[in-house]
Amino acid sequence: MEWFSSPAYWLGRLVFQRSLAAVYLVAFVAAARQFRALIGERGMLPVPDFVRRVPFRDAPSLFHLRYSDRLFATCAWAGALLAAAVVAGAADAVPLWAAMLFWAVLWALYLSIVNVGQTWYGFGWESLLLEAGFLAVFLGNDEVAPPVILMWLLRWVLFRVEFGAGLIKMRGDSCWRDLTCLYYHHETQPMPGPLSWFFHRLPKPVHRVEAAANHVVQLAVPVALFTPQPVAGAAAVLIVCTQLWLVLSGNFAWLNWLTIVLAASAVDGPRLAGAPPLPGPPLWYATVVVLVAVLVLALSYRPARNLLSRRQRMNTTYEPLHVVNSYGAFGSITRIRHEVVVEGTADARITPQTVWREYTFHGKPGDVRRLPRQFAPYHLRLDWMLWFVALSPSYGYSWFSAFVERLLTHDRDTLRLLRHNPFPDGPPLFVRARVWRYRFTTWQELRTTGAWWHRESPREFLPPTSLR
Repeated sequence: MEWFSSPAYWLGRLVFQRSLAAVYLVAFVAAARQFRALIGERGMLPVPDFVRRVPFRDAPSLFHLRYSDRLFATCAWAGALLAAAVVAGAADAVPLWAAMLFWAVLWALYLSIVNVGQTWYGFGWESLLLEAGFLAVFLGNDEVAPPVILMWLLRWVLFRVEFGAGLIKMRGDSCWRDLTCLYYHHETQPMPGPLSWFFHRLPKPVHRVEAAANHVVQLAVPVALFTPQPVAGAAAVLIVCTQLWLVLSGNFAWLNWLTIVLAASAVDGPRLAGAPPLPGPPLWYATVVVLVAVLVLALSYRPARNLLSRRQRMNTTYEPLHVVNSYGAFGSITRIRHEVVVEGTADARITPQTVWREYTFHGKPGDVRRLPRQFAPYHLRLDWMLWFVALSPSYGYSWFSAFVERLLTHDRDTLRLLRHNPFPDGPPLFVRARVWRYRFTTWQELRTTGAWWHRESPREFLPPTSLR
């Protein structure tokens, strides 16, 4: 069955599988550490309420059968341990069927989390992890040579990620067409990193080159993924380089890292000296792989049509298993950065002299003297959603009031999501929120004040609120 498998893809499969397991590990750890405040039994959007409203067929999840915080924690930490074992090579040390079971359990556990995660799990990289994870179930292990058809389907995923992102930009904000979007993006992106200030201060001609290079890599290079080697491998390397540039310039959870993982699958390599030969596939395995490939191609119709549509949608899932999805990012760029700043006071009455103390977060800007930190590939879900709330209050309608209530009740799990709680001894009596305009300082301002940010023009977002 030479048409079915090729030993030349051993390197791409090895790097892809081990790296994908590492992304799974990060995703499960993030879920385990944050779920109680977000979707736990006493969370802002509790899972028990969700599963009562949404039937299993619309959001398949083992938590439809039973939910408790203990069960969720068990599933998340079990997923993390299994992912760590796969990173260490456990899937290559067991029979083929057992390796497939490992990957299937990882996919099913994370699908169960995403499908009850609601707003907190509405990001495109959740579906991307599930789509890549579904294909990983059938890639095999050291018992068989890599199935060529699935290695090509991984390129199809990578193509849609990159080409979809390129098209959404060209169809969206005019600043992408005139190459000026990066005048603003490094400053206004959801979660800047430690080098974002320096990227923002690059000369404007460099920003124009950045934007032009982005168009080339996202619109032209992905087509080369479907050409023979070494051209396809070179295209994958260019994509990796672009993604590493994005890793340095911001915090986008595991989106960039997962794109790098997918690109690695397009790189083939010669057999290493002394490596054992890879046997052909058993008939049952070949049959399953072919059926899966037919399923994926059939489900690709709507995502492919979406790419060609003038009304292209980004980060869209077409079926509840997240097997084939549409992707895209930053079709429009905000020119001004606004941040929701949450404050509390212990004063019993609100007067002009009331002292307000600020809650600070791990990733989103707060203290103007604090250099943004690197958190990706770890995903700070509350910080991300607060960036969206600053764009439009509608993003917080389902959960922001519950967040404020938990601050007023000194909820331990919620406070663990914050970098600093200004009320360590007890809850505040009032909480309010204001929206500030933030911008990166200039070189002169940084030298004079030591501040990375300048903020001004606060306006009310939530008036002083108490439990009463």
